[in-house]
Amino acid sequence: MSKTYVIEPGAGIESLTQRHEECPLPARRQVRVRLHAASLNYRDFLVADGRYGQGGSRVPLSDGAGEVVDVGPDCTRFAVGDRVAGLFMQGWTRGEVVDADMQTALGGPVDGVLCEERLFEESGLVAIPDSLSFEAAATLPCAALTAWNALHGLKTVASGDTVLALGTGGVSTFAVQFAAAAGARVIITSSSDDKLARVRALGADEGINYRTTPNWGEEARRLTGGRGVDFVVETGGPQTLPQSLAAVRRGGLVNMIGVLGQGEIDPLTILASGAVVRGTVVGSGEMFEAMNRAIERNAIGPIIDRVFGWDQAQEAYRYLRASHHVGKVVIRFDR
Repeated sequence: MSKTYVIEPGAGIESLTQRHEECPLPARRQVRVRLHAASLNYRDFLVADGRYGQGGSRVPLSDGAGEVVDVGPDCTRFAVGDRVAGLFMQGWTRGEVVDADMQTALGGPVDGVLCEERLFEESGLVAIPDSLSFEAAATLPCAALTAWNALHGLKTVASGDTVLALGTGGVSTFAVQFAAAAGARVIITSSSDDKLARVRALGADEGINYRTTPNWGEEARRLTGGRGVDFVVETGGPQTLPQSLAAVRRGGLVNMIGVLGQGEIDPLTILASGAVVRGTVVGSGEMFEAMNRAIERNAIGPIIDRVFGWDQAQEAYRYLRASHHVGKVVIRFDR
């Protein structure tokens, strides 16, 4: 029997409860994975609170890593003992994302990974870097891959570019590391000078406290000599987009990723900026594998703020919601 957390979408994290459920044997081209760790994303609050547009699954969380314990007939990609992580969108293996792929997202339309064992289609898994622990690998499927897509999807970040990342959560801390590995200059924002100091140690060149510098977009542009930044990793949403547009150069790329705040977007500001504003939703399995190669080549280690035990799942949710973290919050499946 597999220990499993279930949640009632819309009922809040208080509805998160443990159960024991049987994990079926793998069918053709399926893989049974014993999960060792999972990480949380802001999206998980939207599911729990009933604010996720695609609905919510019974088993929460999208990001997990573990080891293969059984394979079904005709499975050729993995063997027992392989270390793997699940794709955020199980159906998006390569190419551009299509509407049908959006309905295969773990922890949203499809049951997630906050369970000891789970069946996957073999196409919905990737091998994880040998250099990473299960806890570190569990941070990759959403936050890391989203940051990778922002910097290597539509355009590829290069030495000499300037990247602006908002906040010090998982996506932004990965963006700092990926941009620095490419030789780019990195500017990051936060409401905390302490957090800015911690992120500079990851490779950020400049930090802007947006509480003491409310016009941080103008400050970011000033730091580039008036030219503007080449990439913005925009995790705030409507409230922060005007400042991001003030920071980006004409023809630069603003990757819209998060919607942490409410508000309206004035399309005239986009027109006036001359920037490309791109909705960026995680990435494909093919991107995941390319990112993993870069992680190993550049010895990149995910930034984990805190690791909670299996019985501390609700506490992990609350810790993330308090926004005191830098990087990722992880749940380790104690055995």
